[in-house]
Amino acid sequence: MKTSEVDLLIMPGWENSGPDHWQSRWERQLKTARRVEQADWDRPIKDEWVARLAVEVDAATRPVVLIAHSLGVTAIAHAAGVMNADRIAGAFLVAAPDLDALDIWPSREGGFAPVPLAPLPFPALLVASADDPYCTIARSRAFTDAWGATLIEAGPAGHINSESGHGPWPEGLMQLGWFLKRL
Repeated sequence: MKTSEVDLLIMPGWENSGPDHWQSRWERQLKTARRVEQADWDRPIKDEWVARLAVEVDAATRPVVLIAHSLGVTAIAHAAGVMNADRIAGAFLVAAPDLDALDIWPSREGGFAPVPLAPLPFPALLVASADDPYCTIARSRAFTDAWGATLIEAGPAGHINSESGHGPWPEGLMQLGWFLKRL
């Protein structure tokens, strides 16, 4: 598949992705990309995020490829059972947080924990960092095993966001291209 053949739905994490984040850059660069907007990026509620994602998948005019970062990955795992999986060609997932091990707002009050461990009903790839402060590489491996996803270990890359030096993230764009070719 090519980006021109799919609707790329960008699912940021907690607090959204700022203008220098790779997701925002990809949204500006890729003609078929659009952000799944949420009512509240700072105090996310799982059920609201899941419902909004399902609406966006249903509104797509082409097969959907989900592109998620951080809490957006967890939202996709929660939404997998309620979205129309037949519309989803695949999910490109980056820096999944281990909300079961973190005591941060979306984990408990927002309803995002525990992280779902059911197999995803569509192909998925997870890019994970060896030194992500929000998830160990061992836990990322466990997520990919449970979800039936493919893991790409990015080495020591932090949380793979603009704060860790991944603004443009050309390696990620190449990984997305590799993933699309295999769908």
